[in-house]
Amino acid sequence: MLKLRFLRVRNALVRECMAEFLGTFVLLLFGCSAAAQVKTSRETKGQFLSVNMAFSVGVMSAMYLTKGITGAHLNPAVTLSFCVLGKVPWGRLLPYCLSQLLGAYVASGLVYLVYYDAIMEFSGGVLTVYGPNETASIFATYPSEYITLGSSFLDQVVGTGMLMLCILCLDEKRNSPAPSELIPPIVAAIVLGISMSMSANCGAAINPARDLGPRLFTLTAGWGTEVFTCYNYWFWVPLVAPPVGGILGTLMYLVFIHWHLPDPDPPTDQSTISTISDNIKQPPATWENGLELKTAHF
Repeated sequence: MLKLRFLRVRNALVRECMAEFLGTFVLLLFGCSAAAQVKTSRETKGQFLSVNMAFSVGVMSAMYLTKGITGAHLNPAVTLSFCVLGKVPWGRLLPYCLSQLLGAYVASGLVYLVYYDAIMEFSGGVLTVYGPNETASIFATYPSEYITLGSSFLDQVVGTGMLMLCILCLDEKRNSPAPSELIPPIVAAIVLGISMSMSANCGAAINPARDLGPRLFTLTAGWGTEVFTCYNYWFWVPLVAPPVGGILGTLMYLVFIHWHLPDPDPPTDQSTISTISDNIKQPPATWENGLELKTAHF
């Protein structure tokens, strides 16, 4: 590796935000690129399942990339849930969310550049939200014509709740923890399952940054304000419902599973063995300059 140690970021929060930015960028680059390929080829170069699988591969890749720095949240709903659990300081919530949003926005811009010719050929140069040649859904999510506002809100709450319910157990030592190195593909499989079973109604955003970042990009790239006003200003649903679902899924995990797991065995030698609670109280590991070293949450 190049010995460019002078480029190392010393501020812990900055490097964590950089990781969240890059991780969300990778996630959206995979997913939106697949959506662009499927849409502009009129499903001759992929189908709906291709998009689901691409987003899942994006989750796995982004987690392997950033897990050692922040735990790879990639999702404001996940960050909020970890803040509620006390795993992440509340002061990290806004910087993480903004970094995730920016990563999604930049990834959407790159997808637009890569597929610009295909998008223009498919749409006839008219960037719209409605109609058979609409291309806004390449980037952000939109509801099906038949679904009501309440049902779409419930859809997003349930999807995000399932996400949190299924990932919180993965590193629980008192249950059946997954090997740390296998957590990214397991989370990717969970996301794939959710997207394959709960995306017909409104696209299974389950991630406010994944939806708002691309939506803001389409606003500035030529689709106009219609991306926010369409479907009776539906855009707020994938912003509000996922955090609600994430918290509900977290509470379900605590009430039904976490609080009922067996207590850890007491240590046989207090001088050499520490309990889980002792580990939590220990001061965090530090780098050479005393900065806190982040550990993975999954």
